Amino acid sequence: MKYRDRSGHEVTGNEKQDRLLRLLYGTLAGRLLLKPLVQPAFSRMVGHLLNTKGSAMAAKAVVRKRRIALSDYKETDFPSYNAFFHRELLPQKRPIAPGTEVLISPCDGKLLCYPVEQDSCFVIKHSRYSLQSLLQNQPMAQRFEGGTLLVFRLTVDDYHRYCYIADGKKTPNVHIPGVFHSVNPAAVNSLPVYKENTREYSLLETSEFGTVLMMEVGALLVGKIHNHHEAANVCRGMEKGYFEFGGSSVLLCFEKGRIAMDADILHNSREQVETLVRLGERIGAAASMPA
Repeated sequence: MKYRDRSGHEVTGNEKQDRLLRLLYGTLAGRLLLKPLVQPAFSRMVGHLLNTKGSAMAAKAVVRKRRIALSDYKETDFPSYNAFFHRELLPQKRPIAPGTEVLISPCDGKLLCYPVEQDSCFVIKHSRYSLQSLLQNQPMAQRFEGGTLLVFRLTVDDYHRYCYIADGKKTPNVHIPGVFHSVNPAAVNSLPVYKENTREYSLLETSEFGTVLMMEVGALLVGKIHNHHEAANVCRGMEKGYFEFGGSSVLLCFEKGRIAMDADILHNSREQVETLVRLGERIGAAASMPA
């Protein structure tokens, strides 16, 4: 799988992981093997194991293999793999782009943006979804017709904490349970992945971007989505939450006419190519501000 960085250069993803997921989701034998693995009970069991002291050995192996610079993080010694996975970066490693009308990325990830059509449907890697099926709330889905949906797909190499994109008033979280399927495109081609995953969403009322829908989607082997706040007044760049081990996604949805995405992201998305982004960097602006 390939992505593009902000300079337009293509970057190759984890090809071994992609081949494994194509095998699991693309063959009958793979789907039979996968069935028990996507149940919540299995994810809870894996989550428990990854919280044990013994799992810290796996973290050390990943640090060596991926050549991770632990000096970039607040801690360098981790009691478990999960503690390593949701480790905190030093603030200067993810600076927040200045300007309250600048739209920042809420997380590290691979970004695609979609127009929300009149029927509230959109396409992710050749699979069709609707906001109504995601939200299980038709009136709310209709509210965002004509707007823009941003999908940030996180993989193991990404920083698994995410932040608020603007100052505003946040509503309580709405949790929708489900089975865990991988958000890797190899899985999305075979199953309506986002409809089946556990997810959590809330709204953020902002001055710059209007009402923003924020959703976190768990994936295979993700035991929990950790959001820090219920209803609250929040600030731009403040940490919203984090994921435990596994792939996961962050979704943002904007009302019609509220944002102008940066040209490179629009160009890549039209070609169904994801753009590599980092937490805090500019990805667009309020619609009244030049892109």
